[in-house]
Amino acid sequence: MRVAVVGPTHPYKGGVASHTTTLAHELSDAGHDVRLVSWRHLYPSFLYPGEQSVPAGGAPDVEPFPGTEHLLSWARPDTLVRAGRALRDVDVVVVVHVIPPVVPLHLLLLRAAGVGRTSSTGRGPRSVVICHNVLPHEPHPGDAAIMRGLFARVDAVVVHSGEQARLARELGASHVVVSELPPHLPGGAPVERPAHRGPARILALGLVRGYKGIDVLMRAMTRVPGVSLTVAGEMWGDAGAQIRELAQDPRLAGRVEIHGGYVPAERIAPLLADHDVLALTYRSATASQNVLLAHQHGLPALASRVGTFAEQVRDDVDGLLVAPDDEDALVTALERLADPDEVERLRAGVRPPDLSGPWARYVGTLEAVAADGAVAIPDASDRPDEAPSAAPFARRLGAVRDLAQAARRRREPRLDLRDRDLPDWVRPTDVLGVDDEAEAAHELAGSLGLPGRGDRIAGWAALGAVSALLSVGGDTARSATVLDFSGPGSPFARWARSLGYAPVEVELSGGRSPFDLLDLDTSSLDVITALHPGGAAAGDVDELVTVASWALRARGILVLTVAVGGSDDDAVGPADLRGVIARADDAGLALVGDLDGDLTARLRRAADVAAGTSGRDAEDAYAVVRLTLRRR
Repeated sequence: MRVAVVGPTHPYKGGVASHTTTLAHELSDAGHDVRLVSWRHLYPSFLYPGEQSVPAGGAPDVEPFPGTEHLLSWARPDTLVRAGRALRDVDVVVVVHVIPPVVPLHLLLLRAAGVGRTSSTGRGPRSVVICHNVLPHEPHPGDAAIMRGLFARVDAVVVHSGEQARLARELGASHVVVSELPPHLPGGAPVERPAHRGPARILALGLVRGYKGIDVLMRAMTRVPGVSLTVAGEMWGDAGAQIRELAQDPRLAGRVEIHGGYVPAERIAPLLADHDVLALTYRSATASQNVLLAHQHGLPALASRVGTFAEQVRDDVDGLLVAPDDEDALVTALERLADPDEVERLRAGVRPPDLSGPWARYVGTLEAVAADGAVAIPDASDRPDEAPSAAPFARRLGAVRDLAQAARRRREPRLDLRDRDLPDWVRPTDVLGVDDEAEAAHELAGSLGLPGRGDRIAGWAALGAVSALLSVGGDTARSATVLDFSGPGSPFARWARSLGYAPVEVELSGGRSPFDLLDLDTSSLDVITALHPGGAAAGDVDELVTVASWALRARGILVLTVAVGGSDDDAVGPADLRGVIARADDAGLALVGDLDGDLTARLRRAADVAAGTSGRDAEDAYAVVRLTLRRR
């Protein structure tokens, strides 16, 4: 796709600018044609009283994106109009929302770009808004009305927590998708930690604002001797003055250091190495990467149960969780952190975060919502007072062929890949039991030019589905109607788009089965896919086969993956799998390829490799099976 990302980047500082820059890199690495359009003057000083930019000559927090265009100015609305007009030929405009006062300028740019829901023609690029905070931590009158205006004029909204999704829907957003905030960690690799044993040395890192609750932490410290605190970051207004005043308390003498001002990227790793715990005692939060930053550098976190912290910190394992704005709870936690043995125990529980997997899923989410055929199923748990209704979803899926055709008209295939380009070992139906097979599929996908390979197992599953699409479907015109249930963790949809197909992706933002809501016409689809990591759980396979038996056209295909063996509740046994194949055959779906005999042998090999022995029962093995079934 041709993607325009509009948001702050270097020399602007902070997490949002780092995320925007990394997003542009990741989209480009996934094979998209990316333009990063940024600001040369973002905020007037009355909206952001601190330093907005990295000091002159300072190192960027993350590597700048090549060719970044610094075109936009708060004081010059005409710059938004000109920039928007230059984006009329892109497929999607991704706007990074920061604060409500900037929204009118974003809408000006989107209208100039001809974005579908802001233009008079109803055509043009798709529009996706990434909301780091739907409303500010410290909201002002009129903010909610401004956000309602934005959400009414864009195609999709991406947020980073369920709480933010509910807020976006309350403000009128019709298509909201939750995706984990991927890491964009500043400061580089960890550095060697000097030896230290004693009460915890606590670090509060970053911009000092009232909602971060550092004042509550300091008041708790007056009741707990031993522990020390470093506050490193730019002081913001009254919050900074309050912190400096609290630091003068005689009970904190010699235990609090304040390093005011911007913390450059090169100082972050040494600062973390000189401390034992990262403090995140926020009063309120949405999504944050600070827990990941702490864990990347081997530090446990002391965090409030707000935002995503409770999901990222394993309480009493790699950090401590406390209630927000609760001084007594912090006193209890600090008393534990005054014990050197407790500090060492928590540090031993820290594991480095996954820095690549979340980005693959995030890019997949953006690709899904940017596609004309993307369909979202709302999460009923986000609206507990509402009874689920199938009508909106049914209306959209009822027009699935029109959606696919519209998407196909918007994009041309980038890869001319044919069945003959794939080696014989890539089969529509296959068993993955050992890591080297997934690695081989990963390397092959790269050599073929397929974008955004991501997770090895997901790539193995998707590569076989592509093989099925090219060989079994026999669709040289790339006109097949494809319905994909795999989710953003699978590269299948982006690979299919790169080949000229227009898959309709069903996005599940909750735990409900999509099959309860399907209202497709009989014989209306050519391909249905449900691939790892979404895949099909043991309890879903028969239901998926039933749907495929009437929704697929003659010679249409169903490609699914399912775990086989092991003790996982979502897995099936080898005998159960043969039962699935037999029931599918009774329903008019014939297996493409052959597992009989091969399945047991390959499962046994997987068991042997895993155990380093021979002769184990194949029922003890664990594997992923890809089934391709064709409707007669």
